[in-house]
Amino acid sequence: MSTPQLQRLHEHCHRLRLFQVAQELAARLEQAAKRELSYADFLDELLALEVSAKTQKHHQMRITVARFPFHKTLESFDFKFQPSIDIKLMRELAGGRYMDNGDNLLLLGPPGVGKTHLAVALGIKACEQGVRTLFISATALITTLGRALAEGRLEERLKLLTQPQLLIIDEIGYLPIDRQGANLFFQLVSRRYERGTLIITSNQSLGAWGEVFGDAVIASAILDRLCIIRSRLISKVKASDSRRNSEPGCSNPNSIAHCHH
Repeated sequence: MSTPQLQRLHEHCHRLRLFQVAQELAARLEQAAKRELSYADFLDELLALEVSAKTQKHHQMRITVARFPFHKTLESFDFKFQPSIDIKLMRELAGGRYMDNGDNLLLLGPPGVGKTHLAVALGIKACEQGVRTLFISATALITTLGRALAEGRLEERLKLLTQPQLLIIDEIGYLPIDRQGANLFFQLVSRRYERGTLIITSNQSLGAWGEVFGDAVIASAILDRLCIIRSRLISKVKASDSRRNSEPGCSNPNSIAHCHH
């Protein structure tokens, strides 16, 4: 193929935003000639190359926008460290059907047992499935909502936090939440009700959420929105005996609760 013709092909690719094809075009043309590919097979390979590159780019963009604190996957989770977790169930959750059903997930257990790892891993799987996702710590969330309230922008902020199909809120219960924060959190959960899925991690059992939010009534209302019909125990997240003994606030059974709308 002449250099001018190859140059024109590159220009066409860039005009059509086929950047991956443009990058590999010369090599692919040479390979196709050696393999004596048909026109259809050659075009099929080129388009598949571009689709794969764009898909990967979009996956990475969603992961970046999600603001995960680190990149962790289910494949890198040490299930031997937490043998009580149902691996088959976690793989089922990785498929994302719980989001299609509008279910919420509550990952409960003491610090250091892998709740955040699992939440991030499920979030990354969601991003790979094309789901708009956002990760935020409970402390940052309450601070953000409180600031928005003070600045008269609460409605705007609630709308933004309602947009992601999956919102992951990490570390409920690590720091106390005042009454204003509890009310703001309830507004967010109510706004997202039947509009998207929540994954929440907490070091406190559900029975202790009245103390976490400083108000048993608000805590009950929040849980009612999260688990409007029922909640079933799907697996256990346990700490070692030594860790549990060093975490007196986590004496209740720990679990991942699957909450259905």
